[in-house]
Amino acid sequence: MRKAKHLAVSLAAVLLVGSLAGCGGNNKAGNDTKKENAGNNAASTNAPATEKAADPAEKIELSFWTLGNVNYEELANQYTKDHPNITIKVQNTGDQTAHHNNLTTALSAGSGAPDIFQLEIGFMERFLGAQDKFYNLNDYGAKDIQANYLDWKWKQASSVDGSFQLGLPTDIGPTVVYYRTDLAKAAGLPDDPDGFGAAIDTWDKFATVAKAFKDKTGKPFVDLTDLTYNALRDQSADEIYFSKADGKFIGDTNPQVKKAYDFTVKGIQEGWISNVMLWSPEWGQGMSDGSFAVVMGPAWMAGNIKSNAPDSSGKWKIAQLPEGAGNWGGSFITLPKEGKHPKEAYDFIQWLVNKDNQLESFKTKGLMPSIPALYEDPAFKDFKDDFFGGQQTAVEFGKSANRVKPVYYGPLHDQTDTFFKNALKNVLEKKADPAKEWDEAVKQAKTLAERG
Repeated sequence: MRKAKHLAVSLAAVLLVGSLAGCGGNNKAGNDTKKENAGNNAASTNAPATEKAADPAEKIELSFWTLGNVNYEELANQYTKDHPNITIKVQNTGDQTAHHNNLTTALSAGSGAPDIFQLEIGFMERFLGAQDKFYNLNDYGAKDIQANYLDWKWKQASSVDGSFQLGLPTDIGPTVVYYRTDLAKAAGLPDDPDGFGAAIDTWDKFATVAKAFKDKTGKPFVDLTDLTYNALRDQSADEIYFSKADGKFIGDTNPQVKKAYDFTVKGIQEGWISNVMLWSPEWGQGMSDGSFAVVMGPAWMAGNIKSNAPDSSGKWKIAQLPEGAGNWGGSFITLPKEGKHPKEAYDFIQWLVNKDNQLESFKTKGLMPSIPALYEDPAFKDFKDDFFGGQQTAVEFGKSANRVKPVYYGPLHDQTDTFFKNALKNVLEKKADPAKEWDEAVKQAKTLAERG
């Protein structure tokens, strides 16, 4: 259990920039459809006893701040048609840092916060330290619907003891292997997902295949260092850089962190990792022209591949990562305490993230659901994506989601991660000594932890 000082993060700390890095977890969520229908579709009856019941005819306006490419405004309009006394005003932004900093400013000032706020997982640890600024959704019946969601996802927004629930789960970002079937075939590799996945189902086999691919084609097998490192890093057991118990830095003794670092160094030195940077034009161009065969990333990465490489439609497929999976991204719907109508707001958000609406969000915006019952629903698993050669991509994303294990990140994860990413960048671009770069990254991380 984390020490209190690590939970009591000041609101000012939220102003720090967060990445999309998400926490992993273990799927033990139940799939009780009857319970879901009762919990997700009915109005909550568990509001605090001290709260005055609203007049059904009272006109209520709720403000809702959303983030990114979501269909929540359309769903809000649908909800208000069935609840004519409710008006929901949606404000959307595509800048996640500004989105969260605007809430921080409002909470610090004590005014200006919305009734409903979409919180990205990269900022979760910081806002969990400001629980007094949010309604506890357990007070409104959240525990009644908990079993409907992936266990690891639900716990990302929970206090350590589970007594406080900051948000309801929306989408997730389970990680998979995106690969070019034409390049696989040219290198003599299986091009079907099961065959390709079997050829790389351990990291040792992955490295062997990657080197053979490079030797045969002259091209790198993998797109870049960051996503390679992430893929192994996020398969850590329970913790990555910091201890859940006391917040101390443990990255130098976590064997999975060293494995991720050494594996990425091996790829750099053997030439099967491309020398491009994440989000760079060269990275996008490489997807389009087949400069590399593999991209290891979350479910939402499919959208980036499609936008960067539209002419490669039909040449991509999806397989599972070796030895497990991780999660990158996803969000939650929260209720800041400035809101004057928490019961009505909760009734809306539990409807917004129910099974039917998560399926709709997947179909219209590609948001991967956090309700595992959907993974076996024909409406979900039978979805075929022409860009990925008609593959039932939802099935692969569901497999990955069920492989994710709980991983604690901590408030200093992003800054610490940068130290190790910079070390790998130096090895890649400057041919720096990997051992010295590792030692320097560890030194920087320890200094940060001591100050933090």
